[in-house]
Amino acid sequence: MQKIITLLSLCFFLTLSACGKKQDDAASKKPSLPLITVTQAEKTNLEVREQSIGTIEGIIDPTIAAEVAGRVTKVLTRPGEPVRHGQALIVLDPTDLNLQRVEAQAEVARVEALLSNQEKIVERNQVLLKKNFISQNALDDVATQKTALERQLEAAKAKIAIIEHNRNKTAVYAPVDGKVEKLIVAVGEYVKVGDPLMQIISRQKLRANLPVPESIAPQIKVGSKVRLTTPAAKQPQLGQINELKPLINADSRALYAVADIQADADWQPGASVTGLIILGERNDAIMVPEQSVVLRPAGEVVYVIEGEQAHQRLVKTGLLQDGKIEIREGLQGGETIAVDGAALLTDKAKVSIKSNNKS
Repeated sequence: MQKIITLLSLCFFLTLSACGKKQDDAASKKPSLPLITVTQAEKTNLEVREQSIGTIEGIIDPTIAAEVAGRVTKVLTRPGEPVRHGQALIVLDPTDLNLQRVEAQAEVARVEALLSNQEKIVERNQVLLKKNFISQNALDDVATQKTALERQLEAAKAKIAIIEHNRNKTAVYAPVDGKVEKLIVAVGEYVKVGDPLMQIISRQKLRANLPVPESIAPQIKVGSKVRLTTPAAKQPQLGQINELKPLINADSRALYAVADIQADADWQPGASVTGLIILGERNDAIMVPEQSVVLRPAGEVVYVIEGEQAHQRLVKTGLLQDGKIEIREGLQGGETIAVDGAALLTDKAKVSIKSNNKS
């Protein structure tokens, strides 16, 4: 009986010891504070801008056509090859024009012979008129024939000039510097006047077509500055809006703004282009990191850190640019606010600030 009492006492003592240890462990554990990073709400000059993705268009992209009829005898370039202004591209067979030139020269010689003979007749008739052997009417008639032959000679010589001019067109030259985009004819093909031969794309004059929503169309003016970038070019370009097309696209409900691009080897017609159209500037705009703004039932809030305590501040936001968001109402600028970990906070919560603060 004594042993039983001793065993019961020992079990009761061990139970009390275990309970006391659990209470001590629970008391020693303190709740961990949220670890956050902070930054300052900064005042800065904010550009009000609209981003648009459009296309680059080549203003000078002539399709070269045949100015005379003939068979293609030589093609001196290929698609993709660069060409210079005045470089020979295609040669047409000049045989027909050469024969026409011979024919025209023969006509000139014939009329010259007739005119020479008519001049002699006029001279003889003038002598006869002085001797009263013929009338004045007879002299006027031969003089008129002489004038007609002179005009025929002028026409025959003009025909030779036209043929010579057309002979020069049998060799087709590049009208601008650029690259051959498309070759339409081949050697041996017969072309008529006006038939297309090839297309050249020039980079001398380019422009960006930028669609913008009709809602902001009244804010864009001719002369508005725009920053242009394209994937193929390393350097951006700063330009201005040169034209606003008057017609709003029926499908996209967008207005097209046009900006000229300076000549650059890396800018390609047909490529995509991103334009940041600068609509204005706001002085002393308050900007904070985007992740500092948290959505709560009351609305959008930021947490202002005072000491080791977070204070909820209801705000109204504005523009979002480069990972930062504008605060239109709710902050004065210069406040210390939570960044990383802000979504885990509540009003008046205690916080632990990470030593390598973001700024």
